[in-house]
Amino acid sequence: MAEMAVNQGSSSGAAGGDVDRRSTPTLIGTDHTAEQPSTTTDDITDKEAAPLPDNSSDDGYETTADQDLAAHPSNVESVWAAETMSLPREVAFVVLVCMAQFATQFAFGGTVNILHIIGASYGITEPGKLSWLVAGYSLTVGTFILFSGRLGDAFGYKKMMLIGYGWFSLWSLVAGLSVYSSYVLHVFARVLQGIGPAICLPNALAILGAAYPPGHRKAMVFSLFGATAPGGSVIGMLVAAAWSYAWWPWAFWCMSIGLAGVAVAAYYVLPAPARKMRLKATSWREVVVELDLPGAVTGILALVLINFAWNQAPITGWKNPAVIATLILGFVFVGVFFYIEMRVAKRPLLPMEAFNGEVGFVLAVVSCGWATFGIWFFYVYQIVQEIRGVEPLLAVAWFCPVAVFGAIAAVLTGYLLGPARFSPAVVMTMALAAFTVGIVVVATMPVRQTYWAQLFVCLIIMPFGMDMSFPAATIILSNAVKKEHQGIAASLVNTVVNYSISLGLGFAGTVEVHVNNGGKTPEDVMKGFRGALYMGVGLSVLGLVLCGAFLVKTHWHDRRKRDQEEGVEGGEKNAQR
Repeated sequence: MAEMAVNQGSSSGAAGGDVDRRSTPTLIGTDHTAEQPSTTTDDITDKEAAPLPDNSSDDGYETTADQDLAAHPSNVESVWAAETMSLPREVAFVVLVCMAQFATQFAFGGTVNILHIIGASYGITEPGKLSWLVAGYSLTVGTFILFSGRLGDAFGYKKMMLIGYGWFSLWSLVAGLSVYSSYVLHVFARVLQGIGPAICLPNALAILGAAYPPGHRKAMVFSLFGATAPGGSVIGMLVAAAWSYAWWPWAFWCMSIGLAGVAVAAYYVLPAPARKMRLKATSWREVVVELDLPGAVTGILALVLINFAWNQAPITGWKNPAVIATLILGFVFVGVFFYIEMRVAKRPLLPMEAFNGEVGFVLAVVSCGWATFGIWFFYVYQIVQEIRGVEPLLAVAWFCPVAVFGAIAAVLTGYLLGPARFSPAVVMTMALAAFTVGIVVVATMPVRQTYWAQLFVCLIIMPFGMDMSFPAATIILSNAVKKEHQGIAASLVNTVVNYSISLGLGFAGTVEVHVNNGGKTPEDVMKGFRGALYMGVGLSVLGLVLCGAFLVKTHWHDRRKRDQEEGVEGGEKNAQR
């Protein structure tokens, strides 16, 4: 919900100045229509950003602007798209790119708010089945991000964003039309709907990274990108609640119409940065190899199967052979994926050299925190609507503090991560502390307590966990991996955030159905909800413990480095004497 992005960027490398210098002066920001009315920015990219004959690389790709800039360093100052735009066009550009983040959370929050209304139209009331409408969406958002970034590198970030918006629009339309069919079609549409934001998010960040030079202006734009998330979720809740009083499918159809409009506007407004790589493949077999399609397919299958097993188990039970078989098959594909990445792939989707102990620490902490968030968000809504009987429109008013304090948290995090203030590891620990306190507050909340007591407090605290953890994790991973893996580091954080939301709901649902005594009375239902929330408490505490271990490790590493530097300095002084 608050996947705040900072300078480090996306899977295609919004991080760092080296990636941002990809664009050439002929394909950025400027309005080419006056001089070349029949030529689009995509055409210009393909024709004018072509590599020089001697610029081919050993890995089967050809770079463009990077090598051009190396040969002509005087071009560096003229390649930033944002610097060539008029103010109105730059505002439109930033708005259209931020719509990727806004729409992602719009679709998430809007569905959660009318979950029971949607379920009632299909005769579905079990929380385990209803959770699929949220978990299925987050599953595909998290699963497809890595590969979407690779596609953007190969085929162009603008083109992939247009495809993403179009796909998102199409399956939002189908999700609404499923009212004429069945719950199964609606879940299917939600799962495929999630591929849209998975395509848009990494490529949106890549376009921002290619448009702005490093500096305060770029940091503010990335902060805006992150700050749209809480607002998108709350506005999605509001629109869905308003349409629920007429007919809930219109919430999805309005989103479909809006996304189609965004896609059309993006076609005319967004610049088309040069691609990071150019395929030299002459056959489909070479395309498969160069894009690492075997790794992408096995990795996606592994994530989908494991997640499906955990989210289906609360519905059918762990004794169901299909659930066990799916889980085992998922882990088999995990093994196949890592074998392909380590031994087979020429250009791995997930290079193993990008991994180390520090990366593992951070991803584990992020997964604990965001699984906690998914559990918190889903079950707070269950308590508010199912136990307290709050209408969707009033629930929007209750959740408004999330948008306000999410924006505050985004700005505060940018300040805390500034020079000589707090290290990213400390900020990450603060975030996990916020996740832990926020879910403990709601898990221990009396059923009929006033809104202004514990519920209001947790709505203030949780946004700090969301908007502090994402940028801190991105910076830590950026510092932990090599320069060529900067985009992968940021993309991994995006993947873990969204996938953990979905997987966390599966964990919580399993606990819920085992402690609610069948959910035959309101007391038993509430007992199940509390059990699920306490599962979230356990995950957040685990993340906080890992943060503590990471802080200790970082402290000793810095101290050892300082001692070594002092020793070298002392030796040099002695040598001078």
